[in-house]
Amino acid sequence: MAHLKGSQRKWLRGQAHALRPVVQIGRQGLSDGALREIDAALDAHELIKVQALVDRDEKREVADRIAAALAAEVVGSIGHILILFRRQPDPELRKIELPW
Repeated sequence: MAHLKGSQRKWLRGQAHALRPVVQIGRQGLSDGALREIDAALDAHELIKVQALVDRDEKREVADRIAAALAAEVVGSIGHILILFRRQPDPELRKIELPW
């Protein structure tokens, strides 16, 4: 997947504003089960929020691990919430059309 432009990230953050977190990562960190749930949610929705209840120092590491493992983009993070995007490979199933 090509990297997103800054304007596309900003647009996606706006789209994610009304979303609720679909997966929660506990204080123990990222588990295989959580990765599977995030993968399934990205397949279904393309744009999701994940609540990561890890320490502030670990949050970026967790976000990078998720992005690398699932070929997703970290669109943004605020507090304990991560916003992730992965484009649906099948054009007919895509729900989000990126601007530009």
